[in-house]
Amino acid sequence: MKKIVMIIAPENFRDEELSIPKSVFEGAGATVHVASTSLEQAKGKLGMKIKPDILVKDIRVENYDAVVFVGGTGALCYFNNKIAHDIAKNAYLKNKLICAICAASVILANAGVLEGKKATVFSSFEIDLKQKGAIYTGEPVQVDGNIVTANGAQSSGKFAREIIKLLNKA
Repeated sequence: MKKIVMIIAPENFRDEELSIPKSVFEGAGATVHVASTSLEQAKGKLGMKIKPDILVKDIRVENYDAVVFVGGTGALCYFNNKIAHDIAKNAYLKNKLICAICAASVILANAGVLEGKKATVFSSFEIDLKQKGAIYTGEPVQVDGNIVTANGAQSSGKFAREIIKLLNKA
């Protein structure tokens, strides 16, 4: 059974970017853990409430097949977060799926894993990816090796289905 960890901000994560992929992942038989910087109830931008299962600092990358960073304005709390960057780098180096949607793609860029890779992000963050050496495509969902990025909430379903497709190949 595949295991996926979804990393959300403690507040202002984008509700659909958590709920839609989580539902697709679980529907495909995957076990999903939700991680944040606090185990207190997290609150989405649109009012979704969820209690995280695990602290970001306690994530052991080797225990998961995929790491998914959820976007929304809250994701900015991870843009320069060393722990989040280490998780992204470790997942990349261990050839796990490393995934981000919306603004969260900047976390991967800042961690250094998008250099020379095709990626997408919410359009207002295009420059952040380019400055870190990513090849910005503007596609709704972009796959480059073990990296999957998406441009926002409207791409949540397609993003999740791409991740499942890649996990099923692994």
